Amino acid sequence: MAKQRLSLEVPDILNKCIIRVVDTSIYDPIFPVECPKLEITPPGFWQPSVFTDLDPGFTLNATACDLGIQSTNCATTMNDLVDGIYIIRWSVSPNDIVFVEYNHLRITTILTKYQKLLCCLDIANCDPPVEVQKRIQELGFIRTLIDAAKAKVEFCHNPKQGMAIYNYACTRLERLACLCNCNC
Repeated sequence: MAKQRLSLEVPDILNKCIIRVVDTSIYDPIFPVECPKLEITPPGFWQPSVFTDLDPGFTLNATACDLGIQSTNCATTMNDLVDGIYIIRWSVSPNDIVFVEYNHLRITTILTKYQKLLCCLDIANCDPPVEVQKRIQELGFIRTLIDAAKAKVEFCHNPKQGMAIYNYACTRLERLACLCNCNC
């Protein structure tokens, strides 16, 4: 049997309309790669979207239309993909034996809000006032919460706890945005 070592990379990107999946697998050149299948199940869905026309080493930029979430205006409008846990499975023949599966916590929306809040803070001064320093510390804590949520989902395999931390980070980020009069 082939010694395919499958792996994927799902980078955090700030484009709200796509999810990027990159094949980082190592394939045994002696054996052909047959029946490739990438399955992506978005948050709140039970059935995955299936992609079978991918070549080894692929980079896929999947939209809401590709994932079956958006069914109208696909040629003209790209809807945002929500943050949350996407189940991503990559397999080759025999697909029930040679596969890899990930829980990916998409954090694009919260990172975009985080970046916008950084833009709202007046931190050009190298020694900002105490109130601004407190907001910077709070932003640092929020970023740690985002990273912790991602770690809980992707590395600790505890999606429920990861989403609880993510939601808490969202609440704190919204509260801080209101305090800073930044898109509250």
